[in-house]
Amino acid sequence: MNKSWAIILLLFVFSSCQILNPERMLRTPTGYEYATFPEEPVAEEYRLAPNDELYFRLFTNDGERLIDPVSPTIQQLRGEQNYLIEFDGTVKLPVLGRTLLSGKTLREAEVYLEQEFSKYYNSPFVRLRVTNHRVTIFPGGRGGTSRVVYLENTHTNLFEALAMAGGIADGRANRVKLIRGDLRNPQIFLIDLSTIDGVQNADMILQANDIIYVEPRERVPQRILENVTPYLSLVTTALLVYSLFR
Repeated sequence: MNKSWAIILLLFVFSSCQILNPERMLRTPTGYEYATFPEEPVAEEYRLAPNDELYFRLFTNDGERLIDPVSPTIQQLRGEQNYLIEFDGTVKLPVLGRTLLSGKTLREAEVYLEQEFSKYYNSPFVRLRVTNHRVTIFPGGRGGTSRVVYLENTHTNLFEALAMAGGIADGRANRVKLIRGDLRNPQIFLIDLSTIDGVQNADMILQANDIIYVEPRERVPQRILENVTPYLSLVTTALLVYSLFR
């Protein structure tokens, strides 16, 4: 019997590396330096980015008349002919051709396009709208469902996006990660929503393709049982067979 207990102990040690929630994603090493928030709140606006789809309309005489060459057809009104900002940040527009818009706010882009179109039209008036603004949300815990959320409002903040995804489920409210930018070298913000002091950081405006990740709770006793039970079953079966053929 002493040998049996030794086998059980070895199996437990072997499986212990898997106990602390192997399903948890996006771990950061101890001492990781997260991106810092500005000391004073800064008014943020949504900035255009690659893969954004733009609903675009151009008028002349400060909005008096819609210009025919770029007027939306029935298909465009249904969203089938939106203009895509490509990987290099440019979008192919009528008359202008490829134009760099990535990094600009909607207002900056409208002003810029009005200046460019003024070379061809009198008092051009441009209207832009992002039709596929989206973020990815992992609400944490086993009760949450990860999803890609499309945001109609380009001024959506972190709180609003989490609410649209159904809340935090049973994740850790004090460990909310916001991952932004190029995934090869992203900015990672750590936000504590468990306190009132942390709420001010949740007011940041979400940008294109942001990832919101809520760390799940560690359930050590449950993990121990989940990882050890299969091995205990094997040992118990082996002992039963051994006892039958002694």
